[in-house]
Amino acid sequence: MPLPIDRPKKIVCVGLNYRDHAEEQGTELPEAPLLFAKWPNTLIGPGEPIVIPPITKQVDYEAELGVVIGRRVRGTSAENALDAVAGYLCLNDVSARDLQFSDGQWVRGKSLDTFCPVGPALIPAADVPDPQALAIRALVNGEALQDSSTSNMIFSVAEIVAHTSQAITLEPGDLIATGTPAGVGAFRDPQVWLRPGDEVTIEIEGVGALTNPVRAAE
Repeated sequence: MPLPIDRPKKIVCVGLNYRDHAEEQGTELPEAPLLFAKWPNTLIGPGEPIVIPPITKQVDYEAELGVVIGRRVRGTSAENALDAVAGYLCLNDVSARDLQFSDGQWVRGKSLDTFCPVGPALIPAADVPDPQALAIRALVNGEALQDSSTSNMIFSVAEIVAHTSQAITLEPGDLIATGTPAGVGAFRDPQVWLRPGDEVTIEIEGVGALTNPVRAAE
């Protein structure tokens, strides 16, 4: 299926933004949103395959609430930040953990082709009255491996948009990935990595369900 949004100029991501995810790592809570980038080459739509290239053996899923910016915003406050949001969608911040951890930073391991499925549709912001009160899950082959709520975010959507806009001008169509809850494969015992033949579904209450198959690169 085609992308439910126009291809953005920027994909801004937030690391370590759920309390339960910090707890499963034994990590202290950050004092401010930790930002990194994915590149637009990562984007695929519902039903399109997540393709695993031979350079990685540790591919992980991350259920996230995606935020699409609706108007140009620079230096906004948290009180006004949601006025800049056009809508929400499900997002899977697929991650090559072996590349991420060996590099010591996140961009390459997060930015492989097809590593940012989004969808199934853009839900207008007006239809999501409280983005901090949504159930969020990741299912692999029908098994729920992440099951949490956006109420567990350390920094709210409004705080993330405001913080980002203090440094980076956000343009219409820009996409923000707001972080993932506990249950990712890297911190399970035993660890769980995506394999060709798997199917991953990201479910967010009021936003929809995004499903993508996993296959090996040809």
